[in-house]
Amino acid sequence: MSILFHVSGGLIIAIGGLGPALGIGLIGMKAMEAIGRNPEASGRVLPAMLIGMAFAEAIAIYALILAFGK
Repeated sequence: MSILFHVSGGLIIAIGGLGPALGIGLIGMKAMEAIGRNPEASGRVLPAMLIGMAFAEAIAIYALILAFGK
């Protein structure tokens, strides 16, 4: 196998993991900010936060599948 094959897999993981990591961090930050401003809304904010984080994590899993599925 060529070196390009291995480098492209590494780039897929690096770029495909960076976006979801930033997204999950921003989702958590904004959810905690919202709960800090309005603690009574935590029952509505936390489930939405978890669903958003799960969708962002799914993107990282797709990148993992693309990198190692070649």
